[in-house]
Amino acid sequence: NRSWFDFFVIAQGYKGIVKRIDIAIDDCVGWLDVAGLAEKCAHEELISLFRSWRTYQSGAMIRAHEDAPELMGCTLYLGTMKSDIYFCIYEKNYEQYVKNGIPLEEAEVKNRFEIRLKNERAERVIDDLVTHEEEGVGYTAFAVVNHYVRFLRAEAGKEKREWKLDAGWESFMGACQREIRLTAAPEPYTLERSLNWLTRQ
Repeated sequence: NRSWFDFFVIAQGYKGIVKRIDIAIDDCVGWLDVAGLAEKCAHEELISLFRSWRTYQSGAMIRAHEDAPELMGCTLYLGTMKSDIYFCIYEKNYEQYVKNGIPLEEAEVKNRFEIRLKNERAERVIDDLVTHEEEGVGYTAFAVVNHYVRFLRAEAGKEKREWKLDAGWESFMGACQREIRLTAAPEPYTLERSLNWLTRQ
């Protein structure tokens, strides 16, 4: 009968080490156009701390391959899987269609936005979750997203910094203005720190 928050507090009490945590945001309305967001990445219509992105399949393949469900749907990765934080955005309704045969229009969740965190970033997110338990998981999750990426609507004749948020993205994010910085300033290198590292190796 424990909540996740209870579990995190107990784990912290035991000085538990967090290696990874994933937070999923389910889009049940269809605000996220995954193929459209991938297109925005290609045209640099975003502000992001991530330096790379990649996509699998495309919006064009969805209708062209209805006879091959494994080729349908679109997945967008922001950041690299080797880093301590990256996002995975995918069309959950297509996944449910392929795995369970649920018709697209009957799928409860249209898209899923996953925040995948490791090591220090995972620990900082758990600290924030525990601190803001009353506000709920979304309070932390959307603040992480807001810090790392914003999708924009290109406006001819204006500089990128003057572009407004993409309407679909704005609907998905809601009124979130909060951001969470998940890294601390790096400690300066010292002889002692270097010797400790060598000893551990």
